[in-house]
Amino acid sequence: MKKSLQNQTFLFAAKLTIVLLCFYFIYTELSSNTQLDWEKFFQLVVQKQSVLGVLFLLSFSVANRYLEIVKWQNLVQCIKPITMGESTQQVLGALTAGLFTPNGLGEYAGKALFFDKKKTKKIIFLNLICNGIQMVWTILFGTIGLWILGYHLWVLAIIGILTFAGLLSYLTHTIKIKGYSLGKLKDKINEIPKPIHRKNILLALGRYLVFSHQYYFLFLAFDVDLPYLMLMATIAVVYFLASSLPSFQFLDFAVKGSVALFFFGKLGVNEWIVVFISMLMWFLNIVLPVVIGSYFVLKFKPKWN
Repeated sequence: MKKSLQNQTFLFAAKLTIVLLCFYFIYTELSSNTQLDWEKFFQLVVQKQSVLGVLFLLSFSVANRYLEIVKWQNLVQCIKPITMGESTQQVLGALTAGLFTPNGLGEYAGKALFFDKKKTKKIIFLNLICNGIQMVWTILFGTIGLWILGYHLWVLAIIGILTFAGLLSYLTHTIKIKGYSLGKLKDKINEIPKPIHRKNILLALGRYLVFSHQYYFLFLAFDVDLPYLMLMATIAVVYFLASSLPSFQFLDFAVKGSVALFFFGKLGVNEWIVVFISMLMWFLNIVLPVVIGSYFVLKFKPKWN
C-alpha cells in the first residue's frame, strides 16, 4: 500500500512538472523575445478585427491536429483499434511530453506509455512511420520550392545526397548492427497493410497542405502582396530547412522564424511581420494543442506494469 502511494505521488509530481515546464517555456518565449513588437501587433489586430477571420485561421489549426489524430489512429490499428478519443489523448499528450525534447523525441516515449510495455518497440516504429512520411512531403515540396526560387545548385546537392544515401542503403541493407538491418526495417514496413500506408500518405499530404496554407493566409492577413506560387515556394523552403535543423518544440518559433527572416527578407517582406506570423503559427499549432494536451497529461494513467 505504501509503495503504491509512493508510486502515485511520484507519477503525479512527474505529470505536474511536465505541465508546469511547458507553460514556463511558452511564457518565457513569448515574454522575452525582443523581436516581437506587441504594440504594432495589437494595432493591426484592432484595425483588422474579424471574428470570421479568426475562426477561419483557427479552423486550419483544428484541421491540422485532426488529420494527425486520424493518421495515428490509422497506423495504430496494426496493433489494436483505438477510438478517436484515445488517439486524441495519445497525440496531444505525447506532444506535450515532447515539448522540451530534441526534435520532439519525447513524443515517441509519450505514445508508448499508453500501451503495454511489450508493445513499446512497435509503437516507436509506428510513430517513426507517422513522422517519416510527413518529412518526405516536407522534403519534396521544399526541394520544389528551392527550384522555383532559383536555388538550383541547392536542389542538385539535395538530389545528390539523396541518391548517395539511397545507393548506400541498398549496398548495406544486409549489414546488421545489434541484430538490426535496413533490410529488416524494409520487411517491417512491408508488414503494414498497403491500405494503411496509402491512407497514411494521403493524410500526411493533407496535413502538409493545411498548415502551409494557414501560413499563406496569415501573410495575406498582414497585407503581404506576393504571387501565390512565390509565397508558397518560400513557405515550403522555410519548413523544409527549419525541419532539417536540430531543435526543441518550444524553440520551434525561433528556429522557423530565423529561417523565415532570411528567405522572406529577400522578397522584401517586413521583418516584424515575418516574426509575428512565425509566432502565430507556433502559437496556433503548438501552444494551443499543448494547453489541451496538458489536461491529458494530468489525467494520464500509464499502461506499463
